[in-house]
Amino acid sequence: MRKLIQIAASTAVVVSTTVLAMGAAGTALADPPAGTTPKETDVVGVGSDTTEFLADQLAFDYNKSHAAGPRLFSWDATNPKTGAIGDSITTKSGCSASPRPDGASAGITALLTNAKTSDGKHFCIDYVNNTRPRASTDPPKGPGGILFVTFGKDAISYATNATSNAPANLTTAQLNSIYTCTATTWNQVSGTSTATIQAFLPQNGSGLRNAFLKDIGVATPGPCTNSSVQQNEGIDPQFANNPNAIVPYSVGKYIAQVFHSAKCLNATCTGSPPCKPTKTQNRFGCDAHGKFVLHSINGSKPMVGTGTSTSINPKYTPKFLLPLSVVVRWANTPDNIPKYLDRFFGTASRHGWICSSKTAAQDIHNYGDLTTPFCGTGS
Repeated sequence: MRKLIQIAASTAVVVSTTVLAMGAAGTALADPPAGTTPKETDVVGVGSDTTEFLADQLAFDYNKSHAAGPRLFSWDATNPKTGAIGDSITTKSGCSASPRPDGASAGITALLTNAKTSDGKHFCIDYVNNTRPRASTDPPKGPGGILFVTFGKDAISYATNATSNAPANLTTAQLNSIYTCTATTWNQVSGTSTATIQAFLPQNGSGLRNAFLKDIGVATPGPCTNSSVQQNEGIDPQFANNPNAIVPYSVGKYIAQVFHSAKCLNATCTGSPPCKPTKTQNRFGCDAHGKFVLHSINGSKPMVGTGTSTSINPKYTPKFLLPLSVVVRWANTPDNIPKYLDRFFGTASRHGWICSSKTAAQDIHNYGDLTTPFCGTGS
């Protein structure tokens, strides 16, 4: 949903739960359900905008099928009711309020504070929803470090308005030239227009942003780029009827929005609810793609199939295929996943629910992503 309100942590109102509005199929908003504050022993995540709705669905389905034991919860990257960025949340009982992490990198930073409940027995954040590769600045895979646990696969393409001066295909080199600002008009990258390219990037801290820049070989974006948009939202006013806008976009998120989600009820896709899903549509998230379309990279189409059978092209340009993971603290266990998290994120052979459940596999498909035989593998 469009993130229209940014709230500084020092002035934010403490939010421990979010009111959920009921559509035809159930909730169209997320965060822990209204009236629910996760217990100290529950497992709570934060992080990526790209996978936030998938994480909400996985948590919903896990809790539905497991009446006993710790519950699974996920806080969205932004406030699902108001669109606020950085509002204050209390992740679980016994924890102090803190700013909501917006994106994978912000989530990892929050995880690494190692904040604990007031009795010191449990962590306030147990995992991070993540879409970026391990960075050289991340703590190592080892004692005191973190582990990236794969559970699915996404892809990245570039998006423009359906009426655009951009070509329908760009190469990695051309994308590099756009985002380093060495190419500033469309005719410099196989287009026919001399109009100035308006290159957008998701907000700093976005896993999608970091992965895309790494894929196109850009360490520091050029001065012509604009980093003011929330990722995967074609309804951003800066994109409306703009034939020169270009932005990286999650292919999985696009598929979920276009083929599995309800239309937004207003232009900003906010409110209670922002959309009303039917029984055959995704419970969480709305169709916020606007008039955007995805394009090919290096002559490879990002999607195959039609309608609800549309999926990420498994033969898409390999560099732009994106592992999805959760980030957890490294542990001295056989799979390096903390023992209390194995029931959620461990491999199928270790009975990890996400890797062994048919329901979880269907959730991953419905939210536009691919399953992987490497589910539960840490790196």
